[in-house]
Amino acid sequence: IDETKFASPSFDMLAELGFSSEEISKANAYCCGTMMLEGAPHLKAEHLPVFDCANPCGARGTRFLSLDAHILMLAAVQPFVSGSISKTINMPGKATIAECSNAYMRSWKLGLKANALYRDGSKLSQPLQSLISDADDEEETDGQETAPQVIAQRIVEKWIVARRKLPQRRKGYTQKATIGGHKIYLRTGEYDDGGLGEIFIDMHKEGAAFRSMMNNFAIAVSIGLQYGVPLEEYVDAFTFTRFEPSGLVEGNETIKMATSVLDYLFRELAVSYLDRDDLAHVQATEIRPDSLSDVAQEERMASSAQESALQAASVGFSRGNLYVLSNERGRKKKGRSGNTPNSQISEAKTKGYEGDACGDCGNFTLLRNGTCLKCDTCGHTTGCS
Repeated sequence: IDETKFASPSFDMLAELGFSSEEISKANAYCCGTMMLEGAPHLKAEHLPVFDCANPCGARGTRFLSLDAHILMLAAVQPFVSGSISKTINMPGKATIAECSNAYMRSWKLGLKANALYRDGSKLSQPLQSLISDADDEEETDGQETAPQVIAQRIVEKWIVARRKLPQRRKGYTQKATIGGHKIYLRTGEYDDGGLGEIFIDMHKEGAAFRSMMNNFAIAVSIGLQYGVPLEEYVDAFTFTRFEPSGLVEGNETIKMATSVLDYLFRELAVSYLDRDDLAHVQATEIRPDSLSDVAQEERMASSAQESALQAASVGFSRGNLYVLSNERGRKKKGRSGNTPNSQISEAKTKGYEGDACGDCGNFTLLRNGTCLKCDTCGHTTGCS
């Protein structure tokens, strides 16, 4: 025999020696067995049901152990097993959901601790099964006819998520800030329910390549948001990234430092849309004008609430149809005797403040922070050495 031919994976020694396929099958059955009891010597046909197996095979056709037989066998052995008995319960491939439910219910009533229920052919469509390409099916080796192959049915499920498009006329806000001397503009677009659906990023006096990259990055994030990617995933992925420009942030009330442009952008989005105050440097309570309940603060509360409502809403979006009503009837009026500077200083000291007026907002809410004085109302820091 030629050495090259002998080394071929398709080489058949018995066929090369002149044995027929029938003779080879008989020799194989004699040496390895037939994997079934049909045809065994001294075994009658009426004895075959005793040896029924889980799946139909041989001359018995569709005869195999019934579903109840499987469950009863498991129930008989379960009391003598410390854990759960392990046995596959086979069902016909066309078994209905009701039949599966009844099998589980009967297993529970008989005291089984577990139930491994399988339909015939259920493993043929597992995604981890090796796939056979169409090209391999058409190949022929050495000009000989290939043996018939049983190719499992391949079921490919493609999950298609519908894109949730934004309304043609949408809400949002524009935030301007400066990071390490570089201006950046963030514009958001919202759904009618207030959820974030898109962002726009524009940088001032940057190179064309960097600006284009940031613009296309914003488009990619917007598409992801519209296809259902949670904003939390973007926040976790891009916060604390470090590259230039970075440093002090000017123009943002809550964020005062950023390690990169992406870190600033997703900190801002997290604070605005996810209430992630842990990513802000100044808490929301520290920048509210109603930190103290004196007369001046109460008078500013009503006006600041109206101004905040008007500033938060888009005039162009509402087209002048926004009205803010203030409830002045239920507000408790205070006298003017408590409005003198001395009384304000005394009241501030009784509350634990230093008693000096803030040079930025004018409130007597300065706290000693080491060698600095920090205003509890606006967050302004003064007197640092």
